[in-house]
Amino acid sequence: MSKQKNGLRPVNVRTDLAPLADLIELAFADTMDSSGRAALREMRQMSRFGPGLAVISQLNDLALGIGMGYVWVEDGEIIGNVSIYPSGYPKDLPETYVIANVAVHPDYRRQGIARQLMLASMEHIAKCHAQAILQVEAHNTGAHTLYRTLGFVDERVWTQWRRTSYTQPPPLDPTLPEVYIRRRRKSEWEAEFQLARRIRPLDAGGLGWLRPLHTSEFKRSWWRRLIDWLSLRSVEHLVAVEDDQLIGSLWIHNSFGSSIRLTLLVEPDFQGMYDNILLHYAVKRFGRTPLVIEHPDDEHLTKMVLQQYRFHPERTVIHMHWSPPSSTC
Repeated sequence: MSKQKNGLRPVNVRTDLAPLADLIELAFADTMDSSGRAALREMRQMSRFGPGLAVISQLNDLALGIGMGYVWVEDGEIIGNVSIYPSGYPKDLPETYVIANVAVHPDYRRQGIARQLMLASMEHIAKCHAQAILQVEAHNTGAHTLYRTLGFVDERVWTQWRRTSYTQPPPLDPTLPEVYIRRRRKSEWEAEFQLARRIRPLDAGGLGWLRPLHTSEFKRSWWRRLIDWLSLRSVEHLVAVEDDQLIGSLWIHNSFGSSIRLTLLVEPDFQGMYDNILLHYAVKRFGRTPLVIEHPDDEHLTKMVLQQYRFHPERTVIHMHWSPPSSTC
């Protein structure tokens, strides 16, 4: 077998999964969450399939995304990686790819390897007439600067908050207005969508990571409802209304075996009040269940309310996007 050349090459799923898992674990040890660790376990398990991996990799989303990426090799060892995934956005939105797992072994950093990996992935995406998105840890100023020099633009800063099941909810502030919280009516989906358009526009990151602002999130098709039912998932929309105007909305995402995830939308003039009331409802209802919410870091009043209800920040990331000036296949 001939010795591998140093430098850039496409990922070989049949041989690279195990060393890539080791590299990604090393590079992101300080920030990796449970889903990231689960992905590493899946990569290592798939690496043991041998010849059958070629077929499995075409059916597995994780392997398919990694297989579209690139690695950097030095002396036969993989010391750099970038992964490219289809975003899965609705078909009437611009085609978008996710750039992820941009990793370089600590011994080889500051040599321009990450830039070369990024340029290769951006060239690949441009040939597909697509745009790219990524997220970077807010404290990783080096990576953030690199992405900006390559033409990526900041969308928004987001923080993921978590509330454990061991903290008691504080009492509701008696000075807050009395608000009736109820399930959103089917006829109110457009009012809720317009609220989201004002505070979660598509060009500012939409509803969160890989959650673009789109009508399908507010008016779910029977097909998506069926998939949710089969997957033991559900989304409940609760609203707060004042003078027949929808002021706030709380989404409760329930998935079997996972923490309950929340989405909170409140008109800016009512933040600090209606978000307080809606979060109090959620904490009181699910007090013994862990709660997770991804929320814009610039909504400062809501951040204070989250802290009041014993939510703790887990990570803060900057969402960025890039559109090629022109692309030809």
